[in-house]
Amino acid sequence: MTASAWIKSVVVCADDYAVNAPTSQGIVALSVLGRLSATSVMALSPRWGQDAPALREVRERVDVGLHLDWTSTFAQHAGFGRSLGGVMWRSWSGGFRGADVRDAIQRQFDAFEMHWHAPPDHVDGHQHVQQFAGLREALCDVLLRRYGAQQPRPWLRVSRVAQVGLKAQVITAMGAHALQAWAQQHDWPCVAPLLGAYGFDGNLNDYRQRMQRWLLDVPVADQAALIMCHPASSAAADDEIGPARAREFAYLASHDFVQDLRDAGVRLVRGSEPWKRT
Repeated sequence: MTASAWIKSVVVCADDYAVNAPTSQGIVALSVLGRLSATSVMALSPRWGQDAPALREVRERVDVGLHLDWTSTFAQHAGFGRSLGGVMWRSWSGGFRGADVRDAIQRQFDAFEMHWHAPPDHVDGHQHVQQFAGLREALCDVLLRRYGAQQPRPWLRVSRVAQVGLKAQVITAMGAHALQAWAQQHDWPCVAPLLGAYGFDGNLNDYRQRMQRWLLDVPVADQAALIMCHPASSAAADDEIGPARAREFAYLASHDFVQDLRDAGVRLVRGSEPWKRT
C-alpha cells in the first residue's frame, strides 16, 4: 500500500509503563520496532525512576504521558488509592472533592516530571479514572494551572469507547462526554474514540482477530482514533493480566500486525504531532 492509500490514522498507546520490569522492557522493544506511537507511565511506581532512562532512548519515536492512577497498589500505598469499585462508588456519590484530590493528582505529575524532566505529552487514566466525576474536574483544574499557558499542551485521551457491549457503555458513561466537552471549551487537544477494550482473555489468534476488528473500526476522519494495549515481554508472576500482556507483545512484535495495519489502511501517528490524512 502506498502512502497515498492510507485512509485512517491511529495512536497505538501501551499503558502501564513501569508497572513491572517485563512491561517496561516490552514497551521499549516495541517502540524500537515502530509498533507503538505512545505509552503511558505509572509514575507512582517505584520502578519509574530506574525505567525512565530506557524510555528516553526512544523519545523521538513515541509520545510519553501520565497514566493517572487511583486504583493500583501504588496508589493505595500512596495513601489515597482504593479498588475500582470503590473509586466508581465515590465518584457516583460525589465524594471526590477538596484540595486533597488535587494534591494527589499534583503528586503524580510531580513524580512523572521528576524523572522525565519534561511535561507529559499526554494524560490518560488507569482504568479510565481520568474522566470520573470529581477526579475529572480536579484533573482539568491541574492541567489548566500547570500547562494552560504552554504550547503544545498535553493531549487528553477521551475514553469514549467505539465498541458495543456493556463494558464499553460503562466506560463511556463514566464521564467521556463531559471530558470531551471540557476539552472543546478550552481548546484542549484530545484523542477519541478509544478502541482496544477486552477482558484480557483468549489466545494469541483471538487477540489478532480483535485487533483486526479494531483496525476496521477506526473511523475515516481528519483526526486519529486511539487503540490502547498492555504488552509485556513476558508474564510477571504477580501480574494478574501477565499472560495477556505476553500475548499482546507477541502479536504486536510480529509481521502479522504490520500486515493487518496495511490491510486495514491504517497508519500509526503520534497525538502530539500535527498531521493530515492523505
